[in-house]
Parts: sequence; C-alpha cells; structure tokens
Amino acid sequence: QVQLVESGGGLVQAGGSLRLSCAASGRTFSAYRMGWFRQAPGKEREFVASIIMTSGTTYYADSVKERFTISRDNAKNTVYLQMKSLKPEDTAAYYCARQRSPVIAFDLWGQGTQVTVSS
Repeated sequence: QVQLVESGGGLVQAGGSLRLSCAASGRTFSAYRMGWFRQAPGKEREFVASIIMTSGTTYYADSVKERFTISRDNAKNTVYLQMKSLKPEDTAAYYCARQRSPVIAFDLWGQGTQVTVSS
C-alpha cells in the first residue's frame, strides 16, 4: 500500500530554519507532482509549494516565496521542504500530498507534521 510519511517538524524560534521530509513508500508509487500544504488551527488548509517530479519545476505560495524551497530526490521517492526565516504565522500542521496526473486533484496525503514557530 502506498503511503506518504512526513517528518522533520518541531519547535523553532522566529528566524530559524527547519527541513521537512516526505517519504513515499510502496513499490508502485508514482507521481506527476508533489505538494506541501499547511493548516493552522481554525484556518483552512492552504497550498505552500509544489514540484513537478520529472522537470523539477516548482511553485510557491506568495507568503513563502524566497523563504521556502521545495526539492525532490526521485531515487528515494522523497520530497523536501527547506524552510528558513520562519515566522510565527508559519505555525501549522504541514502535509505532503501526491498528484498522480495533471488532470486530477491531489489524491494521496500524509498524516502531517507539526511546525511551531515561537516569537
């Protein structure tokens, strides 16, 4: 069974950095695009960043541009989110997700990892 497992969350002071990882398991795993989303308490889930797995083309929410970097290691079926200059408003549960093809929505989600940024 294919699964996504996030790791790397934690508590960090404002201005600090964290790197999140999302590892996909399962022999049949494939993805067109992988994305990171986040959800803060009382707020809707929002898009953070995504990467096309073949070309490496990346997309970012305006709120994280120049601070976050998404990358992938196709050999390891792993996607990363390097976060720097973290702000208290980045506090949220972060989820990775898989989009299997460009014509369907993200269809596989991880369980999430908590990022807390203290001021």
